[in-house]
Amino acid sequence: MKEKVIVVASGNAGKIREFKEILEPLGYTVKAQSELPPIEEVEETGTTFHDNAILKAQAITDAFGIMAVSDDSGLEIDALDRKPGVYSARWLGHDTPYDVKNAQVLDMLKDVKDRTCRYVCAIAVTRPGNKPVVFEDSVECVVALEARGTNGFGYDPIILYEPMGKTMAEMSKDEKNSISHRGKAVRKFEKWLNETDTH
Repeated sequence: MKEKVIVVASGNAGKIREFKEILEPLGYTVKAQSELPPIEEVEETGTTFHDNAILKAQAITDAFGIMAVSDDSGLEIDALDRKPGVYSARWLGHDTPYDVKNAQVLDMLKDVKDRTCRYVCAIAVTRPGNKPVVFEDSVECVVALEARGTNGFGYDPIILYEPMGKTMAEMSKDEKNSISHRGKAVRKFEKWLNETDTH
């Protein structure tokens, strides 16, 4: 049987780990982009998560003739005009630690009653000779009053999922996967993989 390889078009160790946990049990060999020869960095010029996910995955497929998957995701905070949105990773600077970003969000919302927000995820799959396929989902949350928890990554410590009464960083991996934007989008992706001959 031919090896089924998927390249994760990301340098984010957390995302790569999550994709490995999901795809390896389905028989895929998951490679990080860093395991391939370097290509020119993709400019995320899209205005939506959908567009940016395609840009990143398609660059890998075009360069190496291989199946690729990319996740573009972020946080939309209603009181901040849905910012940081597609700029979630780059907001306040790409190399700014998330504890600094999280403290800034909490400060900006300290007197704000409407703390509704959502995590949005778009997963794009690209294959040679095929159109990109995109799976999107989201999870409605609120911005917590303080950072809590040490699991997860990014904005997770300040994002509270009210039905569980926990921040994303307080959840176990299974709890988070069951409700998260990425978990839901990935399940759509998994269903598609199971129903589609990717070769």
